[in-house]
Amino acid sequence: MDLEKHPQQPAAPAQPAPAGIRASDADRDRFADILRDAMAEGRLTAEEHAERVDAVYRAKTVGELEPLVGDLPVPGGSTRPSSGTPYAYGPEAPAGPAESLVAVFSSSTRKGRWRVGGRTNAFALFGSVEIDLTEALFGQRLTVINATSLFGSIEIKVPENISLRGSGTGVFGNFEVVTLDSADPEAPVVVVNGYSVFGNVEAKPKRGKLITDLRDQLRKHLGH
Repeated sequence: MDLEKHPQQPAAPAQPAPAGIRASDADRDRFADILRDAMAEGRLTAEEHAERVDAVYRAKTVGELEPLVGDLPVPGGSTRPSSGTPYAYGPEAPAGPAESLVAVFSSSTRKGRWRVGGRTNAFALFGSVEIDLTEALFGQRLTVINATSLFGSIEIKVPENISLRGSGTGVFGNFEVVTLDSADPEAPVVVVNGYSVFGNVEAKPKRGKLITDLRDQLRKHLGH
């Protein structure tokens, strides 16, 4: 019996190669987590970690992210880091939207004893934003602050014994991050990115402010 001939089906539209897909903030955070774990295990030096984290947050596509972890082991062959034991300074913070601090012809301040989320967006337009992390509780290893200042000022203060790094651009303005590398591999890492136009963005340690025992600080805060 002759087989019925079916008309040729049109080809499905070509999908972009995975490497060419635009990277999301969640993608960048996952790759940053892999680099964080690698530094904690001694696979990367603090300088190598700083260079790669900077490249992670500058990457536009997934293809640009993949080479940054190509020589590092990834649990299960995935780009997702494992959700293992909580860090010494406390359990992981619950996932949620980024916190935003906005100052338009005004001022906005975040300081004192507060729990830092994984991502904070700071925006100053003819205003000032102050973020003081010297008494904060870090719920995750990596904290990213995206700072944008237009004719304004953003000041970020951190304890002297965490790691601080970042990158940005000042256009007729100032963007300055005073790099820190903590001797404690379990210490939080704060990354400050962004730009200033006719403004100022400054991130630096606050002299004399130390978190002497991150685990004990959390226990005291939780009343244990």
